[in-house]
Amino acid sequence: MSVAVESVPTSLFIGGEWVDPLEEQRFEVDNPADRSILASVADGGVPDARRAADAAGAALPGWRALAPRQRGEILRAVFEAMHERADQLADLIVLENGKPRVEAVAEVHYAAEFFRWFSEEAVRLPGYLSTAPVTGRRIMELSEPVGVALLLAPWNLPAAMITRKIAPALAAGCTVVIKPASQTPLTALALAQIMQECGVPAGVVNVITTTRDANVVSDLIAAGPVRALSFTGSTRVGRLLLRQASERVLRCSMELGGNAPFIVLEDADIELAVENAMVAKMRHNAEACTAANRFLVHADVKEQFTEAFAASMSGLRVGDGMDPSTQLGPMASALARDGVAEKVDAAVSAGARVRTGGTAGDDRGYFYLPTVLDDVAADDPLLQQEIFGPVAPIVEFRTDAEALMLANAVDVGLGSYIHSRDLGRALRMAEGLEVGMVGINTGLFSDPAAPFGGVKESGLGREGGRHGIGEFLETKYINVAWSEQ
Repeated sequence: MSVAVESVPTSLFIGGEWVDPLEEQRFEVDNPADRSILASVADGGVPDARRAADAAGAALPGWRALAPRQRGEILRAVFEAMHERADQLADLIVLENGKPRVEAVAEVHYAAEFFRWFSEEAVRLPGYLSTAPVTGRRIMELSEPVGVALLLAPWNLPAAMITRKIAPALAAGCTVVIKPASQTPLTALALAQIMQECGVPAGVVNVITTTRDANVVSDLIAAGPVRALSFTGSTRVGRLLLRQASERVLRCSMELGGNAPFIVLEDADIELAVENAMVAKMRHNAEACTAANRFLVHADVKEQFTEAFAASMSGLRVGDGMDPSTQLGPMASALARDGVAEKVDAAVSAGARVRTGGTAGDDRGYFYLPTVLDDVAADDPLLQQEIFGPVAPIVEFRTDAEALMLANAVDVGLGSYIHSRDLGRALRMAEGLEVGMVGINTGLFSDPAAPFGGVKESGLGREGGRHGIGEFLETKYINVAWSEQ
């Protein structure tokens, strides 16, 4: 067993203590590179989740009463500790998620930054005082924490997708119950260990690892102290959670599916576009909601771009993420790999041409080779789906209007990428895109200091930036007569 794994508790974290599940069940976590078993982790049930929610509810009054500066200093300490333990955390991410280690290290630093950013936002909670123009009384607006927040995180960025939720919730004065994905629970448990050591009070952060997601989450939504729900995952599951949360009118923030277009105009710097395409497509094993999913390339430069892009993709070194030479690791599970293979096979059967890849890799793990598909029809079902794997379909267009039509012809709108030497043209196109985020002449737009989120069926609310803490705050209005009327 890896030293990184051995150092992580594998019990539930409830009320500041590491406890076994009441039903004494456990599940195994495997390494997607070779299918070896990494650890046996506590498999919590509904009674355990209720204990966690009750612990969060009991801790709420004390945490919300803590001075914002004190909360901020604790978050800052977590930021520092994550940097000190970056190697351990990166190893955990590689072992349970599969991504190359260089990507895992980058994720740890990105994840830690949310604690630093929101340590600073904790002392800047919104407030307002004004004089009512008619009555002369004072209007006071206060920011208060929503309460206990249920945070549901995915497996693709097992550190960053958790810290992007925990940090603003704690900065706002909320307490939390975290349910990480069952594929990648170890990183969440390691983060809980760090937060405990950095002075987060007992009950403020609770972690429930489980394979019984539907039962556990439904019960927490239906009753108890939970007042806010933050979820990152598929649009399908997001719809279900929203229906359940509507019964109690919970505050909901949802970061759901993406299907990002990567638009290359005929005046683009093709070398730069290919370089950024590799970043936009392949970061985090191409298993990211921000990943470029559809490559819309002007007819005048399509072959030039495709040839160079396919060459770059075919040159990637595929292997175990712990090998420092690896540039693409295994997918997170057999289910994920097989789903990508089915999508590619269907597109090829419909007439798409494989420029590189198109098959699974080493069968010792869940590998799929970097793939570029050319001659993909504009109405191919592949373009309507979030691929979530190392597959890049290329579609030709001839006018800016056609590119916008193709880009917007989906039900989701998380992010998009545009490449052009004409900034004004690129900005006009950015305004026409039905998305929440746009990168111009870059393959990376995620930043803890910027609002992350989408439009249409890509979700509700924003994470990060000055907006992120607002998802965990309520505004209270007080009308005050300061003098006799």
